[in-house]
Amino acid sequence: MKKFTQPKSFEDALKRLETLTQAMQSSEMPLEDALAAYQEGNELVKYCQAKLAEVEQKLQVLDAGELKELDLEQSE
Repeated sequence: MKKFTQPKSFEDALKRLETLTQAMQSSEMPLEDALAAYQEGNELVKYCQAKLAEVEQKLQVLDAGELKELDLEQSE
């Protein structure tokens, strides 16, 4: 079985998850390959969840323990 290689970034992990999902949905993937893809996808999901939790923790610290709604529109 192929060892999980941690992605370089959250965005890379999402791209790989999308690729795995498309491959599993659109082809006649052999059972062993499908199992390997599922396992890799599971590890990628765990990685993404950990990264999101890490960012949430940093936001809580930056906002003095309060999560605030992020306003992406520029104020003039």
